Amino acid sequence: MTDRRRAVRPGEPSTPTLEREDPDGGSGVSAIWRVRGLREARQVLRARHATTQAGFTAEKIPQRLKLHPILVSDGPLHDDQRRKVARFLAPKVVQDRYPGLMQASADRLLGEATRAGSCRLDDLALDYTVEVTAKVVGLTESSVPRMARRLVTFFNQPPFDITRADLGRSGRQWASAAVNGLLPVIRFWWHDVRPAVRSRRRQPREDIISHLIAEGYSNTDILVECVTYGTAGMVTTREFITIAAWHLLADEELLETYLSGEEATRMAILHEIIRLEPVVGHLYRRAQMEVPIGGHEGQPADVVVPGDLIDVCIRSANVDPDVVGPDPLDLCPGRQLPTGVNPAGLAFGDGEHKCPGQPLAMLESDVLLHALLSTRPQVVREPELGWDDLIEGYTLRGLELQLTEPSSTG
Repeated sequence: MTDRRRAVRPGEPSTPTLEREDPDGGSGVSAIWRVRGLREARQVLRARHATTQAGFTAEKIPQRLKLHPILVSDGPLHDDQRRKVARFLAPKVVQDRYPGLMQASADRLLGEATRAGSCRLDDLALDYTVEVTAKVVGLTESSVPRMARRLVTFFNQPPFDITRADLGRSGRQWASAAVNGLLPVIRFWWHDVRPAVRSRRRQPREDIISHLIAEGYSNTDILVECVTYGTAGMVTTREFITIAAWHLLADEELLETYLSGEEATRMAILHEIIRLEPVVGHLYRRAQMEVPIGGHEGQPADVVVPGDLIDVCIRSANVDPDVVGPDPLDLCPGRQLPTGVNPAGLAFGDGEHKCPGQPLAMLESDVLLHALLSTRPQVVREPELGWDDLIEGYTLRGLELQLTEPSSTG
């Protein structure tokens, strides 16, 4: 069986499809369920209002916040938030409003990199994704490169174990987490969010900060949302751009198909890459009601009870051969999938918490990748693979590309 996956985490099991762990008494949960089948994972993610967000340290966010950020809110509040941000992130809005700014940003950054003769793609992708996200959110009153560096510092956190009530951290690690989390938030507020909010209180625009102000969000609530959109819009797309380029530059035939194809062809390739290489590898839910899992083909379903933690293993579910077909670890753009299965698999989640930024992320990735790869860059150094506990996903650093000015004629 062909295996094209590059982001491989040592020791991460891909079977069984459903596994229950009964932890020791100090864990703070009654049971942990590992869900590795795509059908079973969709059952969990589509169990509307039966679970709450437990990933991204959601359960440690102070309850005194009036409005939890969209990433970790639940129930009617989450539904209302999604409806209201749809006007910024819906597929038609993305296609109509953002391609021009994406292309302009990509051309400018690539021009600078080409004149320098080389670039580290993860650095270039960081500046690009932060610039695009900043325009959509409304963080336009400060320097994008400086804001990008501030956003990166949010991820300088001690490791943690989400299956433990104390996240498995020592007192010293919690102190380090508080300092490492608070200082970047203060800097982000002072340099980026505060001037943007002041500007939009004077003159609202068509962006998310203006929308939040109109909805009556406090400065604290707006800051939390900006942290959420800023980091989510930057970190996952940055990693995906890097791994997609790494795959395409290693496969001449796939690269030629991508560069010569229409947008639909290019998107099919990118969706297949992110199915194989989902940036966020695990999603966590806390059961608030009974959740049946399984029960296919006449078999009895297992039942998750309230209080149990559910680990939806996206990396395993996305290569479930019973759903995605034979050779699940190969890259097969346009593979035949059952009705209703997203070509990206569960890379953007599913159900009520499905990432609303999928259309934006895929389009901005395509714009930069097409512009970059059309210059025929050469790989000077391959990236180093790492792993981030907060997003339960991979990081790629140091993919160095040599770039040359296009030759002129006449």
